[in-house]
Amino acid sequence: MKSNPKIAIIGAGSWGTALAILLAGKKYPVYLWGHQRDHVNSLIRDLENRKYLPGSLFPSNLQPINDLKTAVEGAPYIVMAVPSHSYRQVFIEMLPFLAFNCRIISAVKGIENATLKTMTQVMAEILFEHGLSDKNIELGVISGPSFAKEVAKKVPTAVTIGFSYLSTAKEVQQLFGTEFFRVYASSDVLGLEISAALKNIIAIATGVCDGLGYGLNTRAALITRGLAEIQRLGIALHADPATFSGLSGLGDLILTCTGDLSRNRMVGLKLGAGKTLEEIKGEMSMVAEGIKTTRSVYDLARKMKIDMPILEQVYNIIYRGKDCSEAVRDLLTRELKVE
Repeated sequence: MKSNPKIAIIGAGSWGTALAILLAGKKYPVYLWGHQRDHVNSLIRDLENRKYLPGSLFPSNLQPINDLKTAVEGAPYIVMAVPSHSYRQVFIEMLPFLAFNCRIISAVKGIENATLKTMTQVMAEILFEHGLSDKNIELGVISGPSFAKEVAKKVPTAVTIGFSYLSTAKEVQQLFGTEFFRVYASSDVLGLEISAALKNIIAIATGVCDGLGYGLNTRAALITRGLAEIQRLGIALHADPATFSGLSGLGDLILTCTGDLSRNRMVGLKLGAGKTLEEIKGEMSMVAEGIKTTRSVYDLARKMKIDMPILEQVYNIIYRGKDCSEAVRDLLTRELKVE
């Protein structure tokens, strides 16, 4: 790894901004790309992201930018932090500017609705379709219990970096690691992506039960059985079972289901309190990936014939308008089973 490589962060939301601040704090030249020119201009003017991450000032070597070519061209490391529903289009627009042998790290916790693919699978498909597989571009993921606000404030945090080649994961591990941001390496890219995406669905379910006024017993049960559902699907997709007990699995699940900063838990809280999905989305300035991921994973589970009862009830609440109390009752009164 070069001593001072250029890093492109694609996506100027809260998580992209937090990672940009983290990496710029290590003296790397960091370009933070946003698709809205007015928003990027405000980042340049304010030297902080007042819309998505207020109170965290930018280091002098963090450059907000609206031009994708300038951000990406020649960068050996690129972090993708755009929402899953726009990920494909943005990546296609980046293709002409990708450097030979670059590493692209997905920081997105979602599954594409139309294809049911994870973000690294989406990128691999696009590279193949455009005849760029010979550019030696390696695709990986960063995942784990990490609220953007706390990372930007240097709260001690631990995450996992995954690449198919463990040697590359260890290389990128060094890129991100600091005295407050501990990074583990993994070669189970799919397991990291599956656990990261599905925990948002369980967080919505947990929020629903909290919104209904249920107690800590309910929350603990949902987290535990939610992890079982995540493992069930992940193992069917040939992920490493151990990944689901790690930071991206159990760690991120606990954080997202219990933390007050969790957007997906907040969606569930408001659903449980009686608000409609449209009302909730209208009140939110940031994307809650679990809403779209619920549809993707529901379709994927049905396709693979995997039993995921918590997912099914969250889907029924969000996309079929099912009453939240009725969904919980139906979940609890299913046929009794051996754990």
